[in-house]
Parts: sequence; C-alpha cells; structure tokens
Amino acid sequence: MNKKIQIGLLGLGTVGSGVLETLLKKDCGITIKKIADKDTDKIKQYAELSPDIFTIDAYELINDPEISIIVELIGGVNPAFDFIKAAIKNKKHIVTANKELIAKHGKELFSLAEENNVVILYEAAVGGGIPIIMPLRQSLAGNKITQIAGILNGTTNYILTKMEQEGSDFEDVLKEAQRLGYAEADPAGDVKGHDAAYKISILASLAFDKNVDISSVYVEGIDKISLIDIQCADEFGYKIKLIGLVRCDDDETLDIRVHPMLVSKNHPISRIDDVLNAVVIEGEPVSRVMFSGPGAGKFPTASSVIGDILALANEICITDYPLPMMRYDEHHKRKNAVIKDIDETENKYYIRVTTTNVPGVIGDLGLICGNNGINLYSIIQKKVLSDGSAKIVLLTESAKEKSVRKAVEEISKRPTTKTVNNLLRVMD
Repeated sequence: MNKKIQIGLLGLGTVGSGVLETLLKKDCGITIKKIADKDTDKIKQYAELSPDIFTIDAYELINDPEISIIVELIGGVNPAFDFIKAAIKNKKHIVTANKELIAKHGKELFSLAEENNVVILYEAAVGGGIPIIMPLRQSLAGNKITQIAGILNGTTNYILTKMEQEGSDFEDVLKEAQRLGYAEADPAGDVKGHDAAYKISILASLAFDKNVDISSVYVEGIDKISLIDIQCADEFGYKIKLIGLVRCDDDETLDIRVHPMLVSKNHPISRIDDVLNAVVIEGEPVSRVMFSGPGAGKFPTASSVIGDILALANEICITDYPLPMMRYDEHHKRKNAVIKDIDETENKYYIRVTTTNVPGVIGDLGLICGNNGINLYSIIQKKVLSDGSAKIVLLTESAKEKSVRKAVEEISKRPTTKTVNNLLRVMD
C-alpha cells in the first residue's frame, strides 16, 4: 500500500478491542480515524490514544468522507443493520464479524453493496480465526462441493469435551464455561444451536450458490445431552459433537441442519476438542479437506477481521473495482434454496430408552423398528436400576427420520416403556 487507508471501528467489545490492540502494534498502512462505542469508560483503557478518536455516535464514522472502510463489530441485527446500510450508501466498504446479520440479511446487503460498488467481507463471521470464506470463494472455487460438516461453536464443544473428560453433568460444565468467559450469561444462542445455524447457513449459501432462509434450517441444541449419552457413545466408538451440516441432494434441495451427532472416532472432526472449531469440506476433485483452529476469542477473531481489512486496503489502492470474487453478481440470479424437511432426511440413529425390566422388551423394541422399515445395527441393555427399570440403547442403520420418529412414538406408548430418553443422529 502506498497510501494510508483510514477506517472507522464500530464496537469496542471483545473482538473490537482485539482489532484495535493488534493494529496499534502493526505498521500496515491502516489508520483508525474514529471508534464508536456507547460505553465511554472504554476510553480510559487506551490512554495512548487521543480522546477525540472516540465517539458514541456511529454516524460520525459513517458520514466521514475520509473513512474508506467501516469495521462493524457490534453484533446482532439492530442497530448494526441500519449502520451498515447507511455506510454502504455512503460508499464505504464493510468488514464485519456479524454472523446473525449476514445469515438473515446478507442477500439485501450484498445487493446494496454491488449497487454502490463496495465490498462486504465477513471472514470472521463463520470460523473466528479459521480462514474459510476466502478459501471457499478462491482456493476451492474449482470444486463441486458435496458436503460441509463442522463444529462451529466453541462454547458447545467445550461443554461436551468437559462432560466427556471429567464425567460432569451439562449444567455443572455450563456454569464453569460461564465463569471462564466461554459462555454468555444467557447461553441460549450457543447451547440451543442458533449460533452454529447462522454459520452453516452462510457456508451453505456460498458453497451451493443459493439464498438460504435461516428460518427454514432445522436447529437442535445440546441442552438435552446427558452424561450417560456421552458414556454410551464412547462405548460404541463415538463422540458427541454439535454439528452444522449441509449437503446438496440430486434434486438440488439442500439438506441443512444443526444438531448433536454421534461422530465416529475414526472421523477427523471427532478429535476436535475444547473451544476449537473445525470445518470439513467434501467435493470433487479435492475429496476432503479440514480447516481447524480457534473459532472465537479476542485475538483469533481479530486475526480474520484484520485479514479482511488488509485485503480490502490493498485492493482499494490499485483498483476501482476491488475483490470481484467476493461480490454479489446482480446479473447472476441466485436461486432461493429449497431446504429439505428434517423428516425427509436419512441418517443412522442412537435411541436411548428406559423400560421396565421384563422378558420380551428388547424383542418388542426390535419388532417396532422392523415394522417401520428400520434395520437395527445394535441393541443393548445397559443396566438394571434399583427401581427395576432397564436402560436400553438402540443403534440403527440408515433410515428416514419420519420412520424413526414414528417408531419412537410407538415405543413411547408401550406399557413397558417408562421414557424415551434421547434420540440422536449418527455420523460415521
């Protein structure tokens, strides 16, 4: 770069402070002209900076003609959506880590950006510190992607790892994660699967060139996973992970969902533990590649944000039409994705049932599955409890979800069934 590029930073939270602190140490031709944050106390943390650089008014940055790039790190839809739209209309390029905004309003924002000849970069919105957006658009552009599966949320991966390694219950590990700062005070966005859903929706849109309606994506979290499920999975040669999955079927429908899965210990993604994330991409001719690393955190996410800033800054200096591969082509009408209903998907299944301990129960469970066209891979009675009830685990071969749900409903109504404890899908 042969000239200084001036940026405006919206939000000085965890990631915003990481971006600021990294840029202050790095001589890369980038000048932070203005920082907007509603918390004025944050000014005191940066005594080396002039107080004049800080403001509570985002529009001071958006309307400043000397600022070329707006870096949005507020998060959420409101007011970030309005800020970004206003910035685009003022011919500002955008760098953001806002997965919810991109998942819900990406189509509109990308179209508006193209109308105004600016670019939106969002590498940090999916993989935190893991490069995944640019590789999909560039390095893997020659592939026909067939499937993407990923551990896309560090909080849930940490919880499941600790439950497995320490034999702790979900609620206890969640409290520890909150104490360590890995989980929010309200953890629903993570443990209910919504964070991962935003991310897999973005990846699906890129990989299959379709507009994805986030409201149509099946989402299930980890809050119903118990220690006994993790222990049973381990005995069968699996680990439980929250997986974001998308594949394109022959009829061009997208099978896209987020839910816990028993992942075979032979699968590379099963070895991704703690707060790490991973994305496995399968396609032709590449076969299978995996990207892994820290999926969140102050400096890992800042790394991706700064990478986007530098990519834009370098292009701005040499062309009036920067980064064409990252643009929304108005002449190419991207179709809306037809998303397969979860009932029509096919999977292998883990079913855990508590029954009365009487002769014929296991045979009865097998008969119900058989009558619904479900082949059993394994059926095991785990133990008899002090109250005389038995814990039974069934592993199925590949079957349609609606058939499995029908069988589970029938099982739940049997007089010998006390409860169907859990139903999980399996990935080999």
